Amino acid sequence: MQAVVYERTGGPEVLTVREVPDPEPGEGAVLVDVEAAGVNFRDVYEREGRRPYTATPPAVIGVEGAGTVVGTGERVAWLDVRGSYATRLAAPRDKVVPVPDGVDIKVAAAAMLQGCTAQYLTSESYPVAEGDWAVVHSAAGGVGLLLTQLVRARGGHVLATTSTEEKAQLARAAGADEVVVGYEGFPERVLELSGGAGAAVVYDGVGRTTFAAGLTALRPTGRMILFGAASGQPEPLELHSLAGHGSLYVQRPTLATYIRTPELFRGLAGAVLDLVAAGRLDVRIGGRRPLAQAREAHEDLEARRSTGKLLLLP
Repeated sequence: MQAVVYERTGGPEVLTVREVPDPEPGEGAVLVDVEAAGVNFRDVYEREGRRPYTATPPAVIGVEGAGTVVGTGERVAWLDVRGSYATRLAAPRDKVVPVPDGVDIKVAAAAMLQGCTAQYLTSESYPVAEGDWAVVHSAAGGVGLLLTQLVRARGGHVLATTSTEEKAQLARAAGADEVVVGYEGFPERVLELSGGAGAAVVYDGVGRTTFAAGLTALRPTGRMILFGAASGQPEPLELHSLAGHGSLYVQRPTLATYIRTPELFRGLAGAVLDLVAAGRLDVRIGGRRPLAQAREAHEDLEARRSTGKLLLLP
């Protein structure tokens, strides 16, 4: 079979497509023909050698996708299964979920990591309530577009930030009430929109360039949820500053916590796929590349040339 392998850590150039032996599923695992694999910043971190993401090279990269079980034809999607950039994958049964009838298999692949992230952020990290204002950074990205829809579905309002006007149009189409292009001035704008109260929550996957300003956008006892750091880690936070901003809460969640058991994973992923099946969550696939173009897919992701979800198609 074909797989995308890195023999050393580094830039996109370390990714190569090679012929490797088919995986052999052990007890409690299934062999899957991969139809689509998701491309994520988490994969970039693995490629670069950031712990705890990196396996011992040589290794097949990727952890997310969807396909059909060999021998049964079951349509399944998965998360946190190493070796997903490949034509075949051995996946533990407790890390796959069935794809509902009517849901395109590629959409299921695109919904896994980012859909589950958006779902726990809006239902558990901060359960959005009717009338809440939420700031959603990078709102035209894969998580951002889903976050925007889920905040609106729960009765909240969204101030979105994007880097370009083209991306702003995507955020508006997803339901954003207001969009700030270029990230500058978003705290002042959300204060205006909320009648001076501030945002109930800031969902920040950007990090260094937005975090400090985000604290000033929050209402008293508001929540700063830092779920990623695309621009780098924020400067160290002096905890006493949270008091001056209004007794704020700060969380640095990770999806791994919210899918740490098979039951939690099935519940979260199943809820996302049910929303997709019911037509209540639109998953935008922003780019599709053949497996042989994994390197180019990483370059697109890191350069922020993509919107929505990037997929590799074996």
